[in-house]
Amino acid sequence: MQFHNDFDSIIASLAARSERARVAVVCPHDEHTCEAVADAIKASLADFVLVGDPARIPFAADEHVSIVNIPDNDAACAAAVALAREGKVDVLMKGLVNTDNLLRAILNKETGILPRGTVMSHITAAQIPGRHKLLLFSDACVIPFPNDEQFAAITGYLIDTLRTLGVEQPRVALTHCTEKTSPKFPITLSYAMLKEQCAAGAMGNAIVDGPMDVKTALDPESGAIKGIVSPVNGDADAIVFPDIEAGNTFYKTISWLAHATMAGMIVGTQVPVVLPSRGDSSRSKLCSLALAISVARH
Repeated sequence: MQFHNDFDSIIASLAARSERARVAVVCPHDEHTCEAVADAIKASLADFVLVGDPARIPFAADEHVSIVNIPDNDAACAAAVALAREGKVDVLMKGLVNTDNLLRAILNKETGILPRGTVMSHITAAQIPGRHKLLLFSDACVIPFPNDEQFAAITGYLIDTLRTLGVEQPRVALTHCTEKTSPKFPITLSYAMLKEQCAAGAMGNAIVDGPMDVKTALDPESGAIKGIVSPVNGDADAIVFPDIEAGNTFYKTISWLAHATMAGMIVGTQVPVVLPSRGDSSRSKLCSLALAISVARH
């Protein structure tokens, strides 16, 4: 399988496939979402079902676009989720609609798309200038304070996503402010259990190690100076954060200070869900679409 070290590589690989994915977009009423849809069509990534108010959708129906006339936001969310539940689309994407509205439809116990007993999480992929490969991390916007089951699910989702990107042996760093397992920091005990599960083969061919700080996970010299010996040191493909506060802070920091290109999606649902911020650029939304399509069609 081809290894994808940036978003352009993912997009080019998807464009080379003979069959386009199907994407439902809820309320594509904003400029950046519509630009991302247009770019995805131009790049041969997907065909789209646009669910919302036709008066606010700057597309005409054609071979790559169909429009479902539902001006009410809640009804549009429910209709788009139904398309995913019925297997009519491969990916769901949020446009100009409140995240809570869409999540209510996704999480509806009767008509939603989160299988019973499944953990829903969020994965971010970041292309950081100067870094030789993408960096994935979780969870920056869904699970506030993961328990043991959720940490296992988060780690598994990261590993599965990395495999779709051609990483044969994903390296996952379990990050914290300390490098030692201690009852003073209960999350490090969860990390220890997670490492045992991985060592026993629960996650296939992958390396999961920690606790370690973010710099040690990404900078080889940092680990060497500290005397930390780990195959993850300086070469992490993914980072697990201890809670949403750390993950979200990291997300906002690297997007602004490091000028990283960000892509994100919800996983654990029947189809990946692109859940961008209203302020995300069209490029970020296109990259999120490409990431979600890659996972959906793997």
